[in-house]
This record gives sequence, structure tokens and C-alpha cells, in this order.
Amino acid sequence: MYYLKPLERSMYFTAIPDHSKPGFDEQLHFSKFKKHNIIFNTLSSYGGCEKHVGCLSFKTVLAGEEWYGINNNRVAVRPGQFLVLNDEQTYSCNIAGSEKVRIFSVFFKNEFAASVLHDTLCSEDGLLDNYAVTNSAAPEFFQTLNNFDRELQQHLSGLIASLENVGYEGTMVDEYLVFLLRYLLRVQNKDKSRSNHVQAIKSSTKTELYKRLCIAKDILHSSFTENPGLDFLSNSACLSVPQLIRQFKAVFRTTPYQYLICIKLEHAARLLRHTNTPVHSVTWMCGFEDVSAFCRAFKSHYGVSPTSFRTQV
Repeated sequence: MYYLKPLERSMYFTAIPDHSKPGFDEQLHFSKFKKHNIIFNTLSSYGGCEKHVGCLSFKTVLAGEEWYGINNNRVAVRPGQFLVLNDEQTYSCNIAGSEKVRIFSVFFKNEFAASVLHDTLCSEDGLLDNYAVTNSAAPEFFQTLNNFDRELQQHLSGLIASLENVGYEGTMVDEYLVFLLRYLLRVQNKDKSRSNHVQAIKSSTKTELYKRLCIAKDILHSSFTENPGLDFLSNSACLSVPQLIRQFKAVFRTTPYQYLICIKLEHAARLLRHTNTPVHSVTWMCGFEDVSAFCRAFKSHYGVSPTSFRTQV
């Protein structure tokens, strides 16, 4: 049987530290991120960091939205989405506005992440011969937005419920984090499989093009209300417009414009399902300029009008 090595106690925060507070030791605060697994489960209407070089981390929000700056691009994380950032990635994060944001972030200690990767990749025979992990690097992920599925939703709900109802318990937390990392590694494998659809010969070229396509995809998710155009997407992803359209359709099975419309309609469906926002307000909140055009697009996608959809759900 394979056992993980005993690991240092994780750390749990229910409030975002105020970096502007007199006497706050920012260097000491960030030094903990390499030595422990750290969890933030916070509710805040302010906060952020202009520049942070982090360790491998999992980012999501349960309410509101949080913006991340990664390699000169801005990505919004909203409920139902998550983002994974790699070890030594420089980034910024920001919460702004009057709406409170419920943040849930996990920062993985490198040795912990490396041990889970080792367990995932090695055979049981290999683990019997070498169960201990030494001098191994943390896994590297595609840093792109992903959607929750039922498995991840149930897993995080269980972890959060345990933290809030039972309290922090190191062994319990580490067990949850092992399964979370294994889930993320499966997501990474799906991304690798999807990158094989890129129209290129060299594996390295496929990987690089996929990363650039993910930049365009994440911009569409983050800024769908602003209707980002092809020129902006191509410049952000460092791809020509024809190359962007061709490769985007090869990988995601749809064009950037069609992908954008689907994002808008899915957001509209969430508003109709969970709020009483009038249809005309849903129209502009989702980046549509004309109520009639929105209703036609919605009916074409869901088979019913927005009003009927709200009544049915």
C-alpha cells in the first residue's frame, strides 16, 4: 500500500489580510506559501495584490467575481469556473465594487503536489519500490478557465462544509486536497488531448498554439459583455485573424463568434433561472444590444423564449 509522507500542517484563512495595514509583514506572509498548503475561504468586497509570484494554486469564487492579471492579460473568475496557476507564476488579483465576493483558493505546497503527481503517474509496483518523493517538481498546468462539473462541485462542497461545520483538521484537509489535485490532473490530461486537435505537426507547436487559443477563449469568457472583436482577440493571443478562426474551430469545434454567443446565452439562462431580472435588462447585461435579436437567439439555442424558459424552471 502507498502512503503519503507526513506533511506540514496546512493553514486556513477566513479573511483576506490587509496588506496596507501598518506593520503588515508582506514578506513573512508570502513566505508561508512555500511551506504549507494554504486555504482561503473568505467573503470580502475589497482586496487584491498588485504583484505576487505564487506557488501552484486553485482559484474559484462562490459569489461575485475576481480578476487576475496573467502575462498582460486579464481573466475573470466567476461562480462555476476555476483557474489553476502554476508554481512561480507572476500574477495580480483584484476585487472591486460594492458586491461582496466569496473567494475559495487553495495554494499547494510543492512537495505535496509533487507527491500526488508521483502517485498518479507511477505504477503500484513502482510505488512499492519508491514511495517517497524527493527532488520532484510540482505538476505544470494549462493556465486557463475551466467549468465545474458535478464531481468537483460535490468535492468542494464537502471540503467547505467540513471546514465551516467541523473546523480545521489537518489530516482531513490533506485528504481532500489529494483528491482535488488528482481531479485537476485529469482536467490537465483533457486539455492535452484537446491540444492534439491543433493543426500543426510538432508537439511543441501544438502546445504553444493551444495556450494562445486559451487566451482568446478566456477573454471571451471574461469580457463577453464588451463584445471583444477578432482584432483584439488575435492581438491578445498573438495569432493572425485567419489563424485564430481556423485553429479555434479545430480545437473548440466552433468559431470565436459562435463561442461568444453561447457564453452570452448561458449567462442569460443563469439570470433567468436564478433572478427576477426583467428580460430587457438581461439583454444588455449579457452584451446584446437588441431585445428582439436576443429573444430569437435564445429561442434558437434553448428551444423556448426567455419568458417561457423562466416559467418552466
